[in-house]
Amino acid sequence: MAKLAGVSVRTLHVYDKIGLLKPGTRTNTRYRLYGEKELLRLQQILFYKELDFPLKQITAILDSPGFDLVKALESHKKAINSHKTRLNTLLKTIDTTIDTLKNKKMLNTDELYDGLSREEAIENYGQEVVEHAENYLRKLTKEEIKALVAEQKEITQKLYLLKKEDPISAAVQNVIHLHYLNTRKLWGTENAADKQAKNYKGLGKLYLTDERFTMVDNTARPEFNQFLSEAMAYYADTKLC
Repeated sequence: MAKLAGVSVRTLHVYDKIGLLKPGTRTNTRYRLYGEKELLRLQQILFYKELDFPLKQITAILDSPGFDLVKALESHKKAINSHKTRLNTLLKTIDTTIDTLKNKKMLNTDELYDGLSREEAIENYGQEVVEHAENYLRKLTKEEIKALVAEQKEITQKLYLLKKEDPISAAVQNVIHLHYLNTRKLWGTENAADKQAKNYKGLGKLYLTDERFTMVDNTARPEFNQFLSEAMAYYADTKLC
């Protein structure tokens, strides 16, 4: 019995002593003999123990006049499946963390948003877009992410130096093209068939309402925001449609 159930003989002695599991019969030499009824009861005990029920409560449940073995098994199955789902989620989380630590990949999603919270990003771009970008960027190392962000800032600086030029001039549009390509990388859609003209133009409009995106030397530059937004809109209308 002990071997079949994976418990110690001493455990069976304890269960017998507290009235939780009595043997079917005892031999003249005091050996405890268990039958099918006792095996099924022990199975229930082990199930409830797995769910962290105390022994006294298990005894009360099993000895209840309304106890139904089939319903109990169905309940155990439901609880175990739920527990299995939680464990699988935990295992995936552990695997992700191990992969992150081994490959020095970015773990904190806040690092994806330079001056913008995740909630604000979802509000502006939508949850699907944000999650797609996050999943793509998590595959990159921190160094690769930093390089993309640094490239974005460098391009912004180049555009700032051109702020007195016509937004639709070739000189400006050439740099805007680099800005567009870099933005697509940050969005994780670099190789997507959709050119995202609407999204890119929308980003330009966002620059008009949120100065954090285009601050230069930690100073807001409203006139630069207007210039950049117009340059992006022209690029989207002429190159992406």
